[in-house]
Amino acid sequence: MDIQHLQQQALAAVQAATTLEALEAARVAVLGKSGTLTEVLKQLGGLDPAARAQVAAQANAAKEAVQTALTQAKTQLEEAALAHKLQAEALDLTLPATWSPVGKVHPLSAVMAELAEIMTGIGFGIQLGPQVTTDYYNFTALNIPATHPARQDHDTFYLPDGPQGQKRLLRTQTSNAQILAMETTKPPFRMVAPGRVYRCDSDATHTPQFHQMEGMAIDKDLTFAHLKGVLQYMLSTFFGKEVRLRLRPSYFPFTEPSVEIDVGAEVLGEEVGQRISKGTGWLEVLGAGMIHPNVLKHGGIDPTQWQGFAFGCGLERLAMLKYGIHDLRLFYESHQHFLQHFGKSPAAV
Repeated sequence: MDIQHLQQQALAAVQAATTLEALEAARVAVLGKSGTLTEVLKQLGGLDPAARAQVAAQANAAKEAVQTALTQAKTQLEEAALAHKLQAEALDLTLPATWSPVGKVHPLSAVMAELAEIMTGIGFGIQLGPQVTTDYYNFTALNIPATHPARQDHDTFYLPDGPQGQKRLLRTQTSNAQILAMETTKPPFRMVAPGRVYRCDSDATHTPQFHQMEGMAIDKDLTFAHLKGVLQYMLSTFFGKEVRLRLRPSYFPFTEPSVEIDVGAEVLGEEVGQRISKGTGWLEVLGAGMIHPNVLKHGGIDPTQWQGFAFGCGLERLAMLKYGIHDLRLFYESHQHFLQHFGKSPAAV
């Protein structure tokens, strides 16, 4: 048995292997069940003791040398394979990334979310009302008389009557959520109701669909001072600076007394503010007042025990003032350049 020759052949086969598969074939040829060195070891039992010891020593030494060579070769081939894989799959971070357009949150949605966050931050809850409502919730419960112009077909989108004969319509204001809140919530409480509303109107400052946010607070001793303080905080936070407020006497069926709320035009900057306010120095932003006792009664609340204030603002109006948008219809025409310019990153909303 020329064990030295077998060892040299085995080492040459290991050295010649360039892949892990070829290396495994070389191992099997030498150390497998029918490998050359394995066969030598199988024949040891037929030798006399003196020869057996000598051949066994040579065979085991050859086996150890081949196993060492196999381990080293396997390590080298695995490292080479890994290096090749890393090279093939490497990312060239010096190249510019592929650009993908990123959508933005519509400015009206952003304004609605911003105002809701401001108000919830001072303890106001969110109350959502249905967009399809009844004449009772939209008008009657809000103390709007049957002869009021807003009830006419040329101002309101009416729908077929309900199954019990209820007069149905697309709500003209989010105030219907106020009645729902009073019916389902025990005072004291405070809430805002943002959402879509509908009126038969369309020009540069009016659209058939627009957005409002109503606000209401009911407690034992609420006054106009509380109302002004809440609006001062809301508007100053929204515009990002302290604003001056002016309360002008007005009339709304659902509040008594009622006021129109103006902010100082300087909130938009001196030049822009004076131009938009047409030199008056004031910008009308919303209506408000103390809740009318009849409205409290319709909501199931005793006006001799409770009182409150309410306000309502058009979100388009506030967005136009904050962002300097001159035409209300731009919000709904879906021009990409408009949405990209005035829209907000989802992470910022």
